Amino acid sequence: MKSIRHFLLLLLTITVLSSCETSYKFTIEMPKKAVLNDKVTISLKEKNNQAFEKVLFFVNGKEVETQSNSFTLDTKNYGVGKQLVSAMVYYGDGKSKRINNSVEVFSNVPYKAYTYKLINTYPHDGTAFTQGLEFHNGHLYESTGQRKKSTIRKVDLKSGEVLQKTNIDDRYFGEGITILNDKIYFLTWQAHKGFIYDLETLEQQKEFPYGRSKQGWGLTNNGTELIKSDGTSTIWFLDAETQKEKRSIQAYNHNQKIPKLNELEYINGKIYANYWQKPLIAIINPENGVVEGIANLSGLVNEMRKTQTLKEDDVLNGIAYDKENNRLFVTGKNWKKLFEIELIEQQ
Repeated sequence: MKSIRHFLLLLLTITVLSSCETSYKFTIEMPKKAVLNDKVTISLKEKNNQAFEKVLFFVNGKEVETQSNSFTLDTKNYGVGKQLVSAMVYYGDGKSKRINNSVEVFSNVPYKAYTYKLINTYPHDGTAFTQGLEFHNGHLYESTGQRKKSTIRKVDLKSGEVLQKTNIDDRYFGEGITILNDKIYFLTWQAHKGFIYDLETLEQQKEFPYGRSKQGWGLTNNGTELIKSDGTSTIWFLDAETQKEKRSIQAYNHNQKIPKLNELEYINGKIYANYWQKPLIAIINPENGVVEGIANLSGLVNEMRKTQTLKEDDVLNGIAYDKENNRLFVTGKNWKKLFEIELIEQQ
């Protein structure tokens, strides 16, 4: 009989403790969507009206100062994209629980639509699976992809002749490049590392690992930072000296995120980005991720098809800018032509 009473007492104790443990049900109350410059109220609620000791709020992993169970998220401080909100709640005898929610922030203005004017056409190596393109000191520099075929090359603009070339180790699938301080920074696709080459000799000097960006796609720079895409809507800013990731933005227009960002070019304070498998270029504000413009270059694809059969992977990819002469160049993977164009805003 005593053992039965002990068993019932133990069962009651477990039930009470379990009840105490599960009686706390927290939620972060906030809207699912907002537009840039909105001020979003975020609050913690306990569904059963149980008292708790304190709560710490975090936005994208960084603590937010607040003295209450709510705070206001000013979206202009975070830019567009999905912003992760977390709360660490402390309650009852030192227990704690972490909960998450998010708000997706869109641009507060529609993007501008652009078409183009064709200025010049130049020959381009039709076997070059173009991944990165840059204009520097009167020449084009290009990186090409595919395993056992990846290269870095210096190219004569007018003739398309390859003046200098370095073959990449067969293990690597080449991606974007950029030139900064007499160095060529080069990305690989899935090897989770990049390489640095001497601009004059095209000889490899060192390598660097990626951080949270798992893949390498496009690469450019703003004069002090490397700017990297990883095949998503996220663009990463890296310290040029250490190649460490410093921050990131997400590319969004007024109604959607822009995924699969590929080759990049930094032009007059904006990031120009190819969409993978789309004949489009997004013009992105590097401060907040807002897609301010979209250029439709489908006419160039049609122009290519007049003289060349394009396969599924032979897509628009490659943006280069001649800053001194204000010239914009674009091409595609395995395209036999490179185009100089001028973007024209549609009215």
